[in-house]
Amino acid sequence: MARDSTTRSLDNIDLSALRDPSGIFELVEVVGNGTYGQVYKVRSLCQTYSCRCTPVSSPPGKSISSSSSSFTPFIDPRLLQISPPQSPVASGKPPANQEPIRREGHRKGSVVNVNPTNIRPQSDTPEIRKYKKKFNTEILCAGLWGVNLLVGTENGLWLLDRSGQGKVYSLISRRRFQQMDVLEGLNVLITISGKKNKLRLYYLSWLRNKILRNDPEVEKRQGWTSVGDLEGCVHYKVVRYDKIKFLVIGLKNAVEVYAWAPKPYHKFMAFKSFSSLPQRPLSVDLTVEDGQRLKVIYGSLSGFHAIDVDSGTPYDLYLPTHGVIRPHAIIILPNSNGMEVLVCYEDEGVYIDTYGRITKETVLQWGEMPASVAYLQSNQVMGWGDKAIELRSANTGNLEGVFMHKKAQKLKFLCERNDKVFFASVQSGGSSQIYFMTLGQNSLFNW
Repeated sequence: MARDSTTRSLDNIDLSALRDPSGIFELVEVVGNGTYGQVYKVRSLCQTYSCRCTPVSSPPGKSISSSSSSFTPFIDPRLLQISPPQSPVASGKPPANQEPIRREGHRKGSVVNVNPTNIRPQSDTPEIRKYKKKFNTEILCAGLWGVNLLVGTENGLWLLDRSGQGKVYSLISRRRFQQMDVLEGLNVLITISGKKNKLRLYYLSWLRNKILRNDPEVEKRQGWTSVGDLEGCVHYKVVRYDKIKFLVIGLKNAVEVYAWAPKPYHKFMAFKSFSSLPQRPLSVDLTVEDGQRLKVIYGSLSGFHAIDVDSGTPYDLYLPTHGVIRPHAIIILPNSNGMEVLVCYEDEGVYIDTYGRITKETVLQWGEMPASVAYLQSNQVMGWGDKAIELRSANTGNLEGVFMHKKAQKLKFLCERNDKVFFASVQSGGSSQIYFMTLGQNSLFNW
């Protein structure tokens, strides 16, 4: 449990003496100590398509720490020289035996604008906050429970109290938590956890009582239940459609689909099972085409594939020519009736429909290989690389903003809600810390 920190007024803090202890963000400066840790602000608030840069000025009577580097370059998305794939957009449904689309790899450079202009008010400046708590092992996942944050690590489950003084509570020890989602309306925390990667639900009322200790009846009950007998889970996705909550789960050479059954059952129950798949699912999702047809979409080392839920027929959607790939994200694009998908892998993303046809002559091209990619509620895609955090439009792939790091740093997306994005850094020795980015009134980098 972390010790309480003494809250100090900014007037009593020597801001010039503060420094970024990990030194990871070139674009931010320390502006004070918050309840949970140090607070950073962007030094230069910039427009990606402008021509000069004016640094954000210091408040009267306050000294702001700074470094020798004044600006971080921003890439003008209008100047990105990315060649579109040459395959024309096909019409009509392809036959079941149609060869999936393959695209030859190609790269072209981009023009860097190093002199942006500050044209937005300082109140919209994105902030990065860093929590004081250092976890002595790698943070693997997290989920917001109300305003508080549940954190899963290699050896336990923690609660970071964001409503008070930033206390950290140990909820479950000696258990690995690989993935989690908080479903407050169902009173459950769904997880992939344990040595055998089981799919396990923890009751939020039971976890709450482990902190408050005010309900003896809850304490007597078993605090968790398993979803089926599933072991060796690789990835899952909770998909809400109308009033139905689906749970699609990727296992070794299999995909399972469950659906939530309300009271008196109050649990996920088996709906469909697809075994003996030719590829091992590494990431999974579920889409509802035109409000009628269910399709599982999953990524593997060889590309992206789909399964028609009614017929159980698997087929290839998109097979890159890179050989073995790492699938980052499957993004069902909004306003497409569940028919259009952005598949992100390696350092790029391709727009296809649920039959494998290229839908846009645009390739989302990251500036570097991201370690983590996430879709945000603002209809943007964020990528965390060793040198920078990039933000791009989900619809066009255009670059909308960049945070450059002072030094190479491994960062991992955790979760997001409203205007806050949570991510973790992994430092030497395996220790981790949590950051969150406040995106501002509209959206991050909407300059």
